[in-house]
Amino acid sequence: MLKDFWAQKRLIGMVHLGPLPGSPRDRGDFAGVLRRAATDARALVAGGADAIMVENFFDAPFAKDAVPPHTLAALTRAALVVREAAPELPLGINCLRNDAKGALAIAHIVGAQFVRVNVWVGAAVTDQGIIEGAAREGILYRKMLGAEHIQIFTDVFVKHAAQLGDGTQSIQDAAKDAVLRGMADALIVSGSATGSGTRVSDVASVAEALPGVPVLIGSGFGLETARVLLAAGAAGAIVGSSLKVGAVDSPVDPEKVRALKAVMQ
Repeated sequence: MLKDFWAQKRLIGMVHLGPLPGSPRDRGDFAGVLRRAATDARALVAGGADAIMVENFFDAPFAKDAVPPHTLAALTRAALVVREAAPELPLGINCLRNDAKGALAIAHIVGAQFVRVNVWVGAAVTDQGIIEGAAREGILYRKMLGAEHIQIFTDVFVKHAAQLGDGTQSIQDAAKDAVLRGMADALIVSGSATGSGTRVSDVASVAEALPGVPVLIGSGFGLETARVLLAAGAAGAIVGSSLKVGAVDSPVDPEKVRALKAVMQ
């Protein structure tokens, strides 16, 4: 489904869902969450984004891996609303914090083209505790669903985490493990936290290690950083914070989407 997608630099805009039913920050306004999701999706379309990713961003503190059934149901409903608001754009699902099977299930049902999984190989110490890689269960589950057209985008040295180990593994080695052993379709390189800068050297190292594998920027991508990060070998970026009217919980600004897409040409 994304065969020709990487022929040019791509901007994947985030729809950060408000707190879903049953989550710690739930305000009891799921209808409002859905309205905002549709509004943000339409703003991304108006600004010229190339794809959309939906995630349960404001459900923090997150479940470590398998999310509750009500979260899966709510995220599926929200993804369908986004699909209706932006039917022409490829759609991705991220089921935080690391529910690979849940993301794949939702993607399969709503007709999404890709998922994001934060910890795919190895293990990471996170604010949810120790999260282990989901590659084997994710690949087998995708195969069981007959959904091998759904691409798996995986983080390398994911943000809001520290890699478990003696600290000697390079980001290049982790990237190779994710693709050559974990069968990931694309890789995501980020800074230390949401909105924080991604090191150009990390992007270049991962892109050099795996020629032909799309490398995406996962944080800190904006007007000031876009050109240098793309020049380092990135195929595009997954962007949330820098596309908002204000803070991360504010709406998507289509003019900011349009301006950022323009510098990516």
